[in-house]
Formats: sequence, C-alpha cells, structure tokens
Amino acid sequence: MRIGILKCGQSPEVIRGEVGDYDDMFVRLLAGRGFDFDSYHVEAMQFPATVHDADGWLITGSRHGAYEDHTFIPPLEGFIRTAHDAGVPLVGICFGHQIIAQALGGRVDKHPGGWAVGPQDYDFGDQVVTLNAWHQDQVTALPPGAEPLGSNAFCENAALVYGDRAFTVQAHPEFGDDVIDGLMEHRAGSVPGPLIDRARARRGQADAGPVVDRIEAFFKAAQQRKDRRGAA
Repeated sequence: MRIGILKCGQSPEVIRGEVGDYDDMFVRLLAGRGFDFDSYHVEAMQFPATVHDADGWLITGSRHGAYEDHTFIPPLEGFIRTAHDAGVPLVGICFGHQIIAQALGGRVDKHPGGWAVGPQDYDFGDQVVTLNAWHQDQVTALPPGAEPLGSNAFCENAALVYGDRAFTVQAHPEFGDDVIDGLMEHRAGSVPGPLIDRARARRGQADAGPVVDRIEAFFKAAQQRKDRRGAA
C-alpha cells in the first residue's frame, strides 16, 4: 500500500541531521508494516497531481497555524476535501489533525491555557495512551462527521475519527525523546520553564505503539474496501 506523506513543515535544521525531517520520522514509525512511501513538501507548494496518486495520505505537523495566511494552506484544504469526498483515507498528526478539521468545517484556535509539551496521557476509551506532544493550537469545534476518539483535560479533541474517511491525532506518535529534547532546546522560547521541567521528568514514558497500530489498521481497512470494490 502506497502512502503519500504531505510534509507541512520541517524539523529544526539544528537537529535534522540527527533525527531526520518529518517525513523521515513517519517512514521510521511505520516501517515493517507493509507500506511504501512518497513524500511531497506541500509547505513549499509541492503537491501531488491528484488525490489518487497514493492509496492513502498522511499529513504532518508544522510550525504554522492552520488559521494563518500561508500560500500552501488553501490548496491543502482543497486537497483534503477532494480526498475526503473521494474516500481516499487521510491520517493527520498535530497540524495535520487541525488542518483536516478546519478544511472540513471545524475550527482551530490557540489554546488560552498555553502549551502541551512532552509525554501526555490520553483517554482513548478502551485504554490510556501516553504520547509526546508539542502544541498550543487545538481543534475547538468539530466539523460535521467527526467523532472524538481520544481526549484529556487539556485537549478535549485529541483524536478524531471521520467514519472510514479520516483518523487524526493532536499529539506526535512520530516524536521520540530525541525530538522532544531538540525542540525544548531550540524551539521552546515561549514555553514556560515548569512545563519543560515536567516534560524532562517524564522522559521515556511515551509509547506510540497503540496509535501506530490504529494508523496501520485504518489504512489497511481502507485498502481492503478498495480491493473488494475492484473485485466486484
């Protein structure tokens, strides 16, 4: 199954040589699960020709806000709506989570409570999952068809599912401790010191496995439906 990664930003240059760029992180995260990958740097206006150029799409994080005025955001929103309407599965992470919600009629805002940094616990109903986070923005109003799947006291809409069309997560399953350490060192200018201390104290507690399993299952279920339609 071919997954197209829509890269909406880049990891900090000072740590990119050690941890890779955002698309590299997802390739590592999903390695050994039967996927092939193509990457498109949409932040630099490199878009696929059509939503059918891959079997599914994964939209990465970004330092930008979904509500900000950037050249790549309107065509990305159009791409999301086209893929959603065509039934091509979408997975969104952090900014990807937010831009999918916004493109489909939801709302994204900067959280008045500030930042979520480092390991955070999320209630997924059947289990508590600890994921690394790095965000201020949140989905504050759900678009039609979106249902909450994961949450905590700080982030009510931490994971969303849109039927069989999209699965999105606010936190970063692709961020290991090395990425969080790099962000705290190089991109933490407005993050309060106590949050940094708390993140460092919880270093090593994140376990992305349950979310990676959900991403794999979501994509493969979509591919099975496509195969059944083709065989009919």
